[in-house]
Parts: sequence; C-alpha cells; structure tokens
Amino acid sequence: MTIRNAKFGIGEIVRHRVHPFRGVIFDVDPVFSNTEEWWESIPENSRPAKEQPYYHLLAENSETTYIAYVSEQNLLTDETCEPVSHPQISELFSGIENGCYVTRHDNTH
Repeated sequence: MTIRNAKFGIGEIVRHRVHPFRGVIFDVDPVFSNTEEWWESIPENSRPAKEQPYYHLLAENSETTYIAYVSEQNLLTDETCEPVSHPQISELFSGIENGCYVTRHDNTH
C-alpha cells in the first residue's frame, strides 16, 4: 500500500466537492480510519477509495455545524476567505493568519 502526503493541512479551510458544506481541518488520517459500517453507508457508486488521506473537519452548512470525515478526493480549497463559524473553533485554534487557522498548542503549520 502506498501512502501519499496529505494535500491539505491542519487549519486549512476547505469545502466539499459535491455537498454544500465547508470546514476547517483539525486532524488528518493517512488512510481511511473509520468503521466499516460508516464506509458501507456511503452509496457504492460514490464511495471514495480508502487508500488516501481522510480529514476531520469542524464543518458547517447553511443549517448547522457538525464534525465531518471526508476523503481527500472530495475536498477543495475554500476560496471565500470567510471564517468558519463552528462553535468548537476557539477550543482548537487561536485565530486566522494568511487564510489558515492557527492551532492553540502550536503556532507553526
């Protein structure tokens, strides 16, 4: 199995390629690391490959905020430059610098 380097990093603001939500990355798994049940709940014709980075997002859509787990192939850089309004942002990040959230425990990317 080949593990690729992650395209996105902690603190980056991204949006989903298909679904109408965006979020800030707070963790990265080098390959799929969720349950088989979660995996099988995705319709087979749109199920992404497991052998790619998966991202944990503090996500938001027009109705609510939540935690999302998304494959790299389904993420794009968010071009809006708008902050994410998830209530847990301040627990993990100290602010935004150059369009990226800065983690509280480490001010480097």
